[in-house]
Amino acid sequence: MDALLPAFLAALLAEIGDKTQLLTVLLASRFARPGPVLVGVAVAALANSLIAAIGGTLVAGIVPFRALNLLTALALVFAAGGALLPQKQPEVGIYDRLGPFAASATAFFILELGDKTQFLTFAFAARSQMPLLAAAGATAGIIVASLPAVALGAALPTAVPLRRLRIGVGILFLIVGLIVALSALRLL
Repeated sequence: MDALLPAFLAALLAEIGDKTQLLTVLLASRFARPGPVLVGVAVAALANSLIAAIGGTLVAGIVPFRALNLLTALALVFAAGGALLPQKQPEVGIYDRLGPFAASATAFFILELGDKTQFLTFAFAARSQMPLLAAAGATAGIIVASLPAVALGAALPTAVPLRRLRIGVGILFLIVGLIVALSALRLL
């Protein structure tokens, strides 16, 4: 359980206003079929989270626990930077011929690959005795963050103050990352 809730919360917060959430908005608006879009996002999120969890498991056997805590701090600071930087609107035109499920799964998988959410999942999985819980938590967090994007579609950016939320999330990630780093270095 030590990885499920942190991975869920980190993924949920990291996805707010992120390019992947904006992609989900575009896909939901373009296809006007929220069900297949959400399922495609969920499949891609699960695949990316499992890749991160497997990577975290491989690193866990090699790297000392204190270093894994520093890795987690780095992932949180990286997520803070990603949240504080402006996001570009992703393009989905090349996926039009695939249909809502395949377009969503493909585009989301590619866009999420190497993203801050995957890095956070990797770090939580590396620290955990149960890395699949980190993958499950991150997947659930991504899906929950995608629900308003699918439900509101193009209205999401005007209905929700995404920029303010992203700044708040970025500051929160930065503070938590610094606390984790100081704790790992035994300065706190």
